[in-house]
Amino acid sequence: MRILHTADLHLGQVIYQNYERRDEHRHFFNQLARWCRTYQPDALLVSGDVFDIQQPSATSKEAFANQFMELHRQCPSMAMVITAGNHDSASRLQTEREVWQLANTHIIGTGPSIVAQEGWEEKFIIRLKAGYVVALPHMIGARREQLQALLNKVAQENDEGKPVVMMGHTAVAGLDATGHDFEIGKLKTQALSEFGEGYDYLALGHIHKPQTIGHQEDCMKEEVSYPAPVVRYSGSALHVSCDEAYPHTVSLVDIDKHQGTVTVKQLRIDELRHFHVLPHEGAYHSAEEAIAGVAQFAKDHATGYFRLRVDYAVALPSNFNQMVYDELLAYGDEIRYNPKIIWEGQAEERTDAMGKPTFEVAELQEMQNPMDFIEKTKDQYEHLDLDMVRKAFEEVEAEIVRMNEEEQATKKAKAERKDKNTSIA
Repeated sequence: MRILHTADLHLGQVIYQNYERRDEHRHFFNQLARWCRTYQPDALLVSGDVFDIQQPSATSKEAFANQFMELHRQCPSMAMVITAGNHDSASRLQTEREVWQLANTHIIGTGPSIVAQEGWEEKFIIRLKAGYVVALPHMIGARREQLQALLNKVAQENDEGKPVVMMGHTAVAGLDATGHDFEIGKLKTQALSEFGEGYDYLALGHIHKPQTIGHQEDCMKEEVSYPAPVVRYSGSALHVSCDEAYPHTVSLVDIDKHQGTVTVKQLRIDELRHFHVLPHEGAYHSAEEAIAGVAQFAKDHATGYFRLRVDYAVALPSNFNQMVYDELLAYGDEIRYNPKIIWEGQAEERTDAMGKPTFEVAELQEMQNPMDFIEKTKDQYEHLDLDMVRKAFEEVEAEIVRMNEEEQATKKAKAERKDKNTSIA
């Protein structure tokens, strides 16, 4: 069985509150189409975060449809399996499931319901001539019994010993979160045992650095073989920040048989715009020096993203960011600025006259999780139990998911009763 594994497309992303990335995504899909034609995989797997936000624009949805339909036209025999991530609206993706099946594409938006119904497993098992794909979207909390039930069902019918691939969008123990905003100690991870037993390859999304769990030393090797099972993050399609200073790849995976050998070949993605931190060594020691560095970078590269590293002792003028943008006017959107400055030379948090932490506007704009702000201001609250607050947020989130699932199950049951009564009448 041969698959191409990618994830975290983040279609529609507007990076640094200012720059659209449609041309970068087109550049990525052109490469993906070429690899599909070249390697003729049995399936293309997209393990979550198809879109960057849960309510993508019409332009983003059109790009999604156009790009994946083009992949289907070029490789009609290749199945495509797309699952929802935490950035996606699970229900919105799910509503298009039936239509996309006409293009040999399987979209899995919502996870298994807490209220199990007969035959529920069929929604998550994709049977291919070469093997099986157990497709699972992002889910809150562990679902080991349900996942094992899916793998057991596959095992019961897999008389020919075909490869078994499972998909997921989550953080697992042992990962390398380099480049992400969260710290590894604050990232809730699942033990691999929660995914059950019986898969040969676990195709994960959510973490942007390409890596094979338990084999971090091999993360940059072009081709490696392992005995099954193998657990791998393909990494994101595009660099999502300047902190992701590592190659991004698509994983070409060959599995010879169930419980056999898994070979992973990394296909290096050519980024349309590269990310840079200026200066490449050290830090700027004045606003004038930083602006001169920006001007030189723009002249030398003519395209790309950059972020500035400035000595902590420098007092930048209030209009510094506008000065940077003014310097870039002649380049349109080709030279793109991340206004979140890296401060060097002092470990302490920046504080005001009262000793309270202060933040750049861009820092506040990029905080998507309330815990990010709470953790940065925790010293102001003497008796605050961070673990308790974090657990409370997780419980609220899980409860919302549970309520939504119960609501969907109730609506479905009512609709089925109505259909049954109508047919009787």
